[in-house]
Amino acid sequence: MRSLAILLTLLAAGPASAGSLSIALRTPAGKPVANAVVTVRPQDYAGRGPIRFPWPYTMAQRGMQFEPFVLIVPVGAEVAFPNADPFKHHVFSFSPAKTFELKLYGREATRVVKFDKAGIVTLGCNIHDNMIAYVDVVDTPFVAKTSETGEAQIDDLPPGPAHVAIWHSSLRAPHEQVSSDLAIPASGTARLATTLDLRATALRRGGY
Repeated sequence: MRSLAILLTLLAAGPASAGSLSIALRTPAGKPVANAVVTVRPQDYAGRGPIRFPWPYTMAQRGMQFEPFVLIVPVGAEVAFPNADPFKHHVFSFSPAKTFELKLYGREATRVVKFDKAGIVTLGCNIHDNMIAYVDVVDTPFVAKTSETGEAQIDDLPPGPAHVAIWHSSLRAPHEQVSSDLAIPASGTARLATTLDLRATALRRGGY
């Protein structure tokens, strides 16, 4: 796995029992990198019950595209696949983390899939080859997706050593991922700023 070169700086103080990580991702040309998933695994975190995220576990089909381009869900999540287009879709994945097929279904119909294994699940449509999206199934609550500005923040991190990984669908790296170790402060915010080398496919919808 390729090592992640990072700039880590300590910012303003915060709660004494937890730290935060602020992320800023750019291409070598300085463009912000959206739809990158940043995952932090603190060394001393033992888990605090079921993982829940505040966003809907929904992967819609609208305008002959999947929405969102990248969806993060916890292991065990049930994801809805509503069709908002006036024509049928045939959603599938051959990914090791989840292989499934939702045969042709039309407008205003919804199918549901349970994702029970951590990993990246690549989605496609048998009818429309240009449709592609990703479900990142995670087993940690410390995860965030970068916005259109290439930024994200992860709060309430246990202080101490941690492993951070960055995934992007077009990243030039094994398994489209780079990683490194860092220290989470007992208070305040650490800043992670780095550049990512993306393949030309990132120029498509959802890239950067």
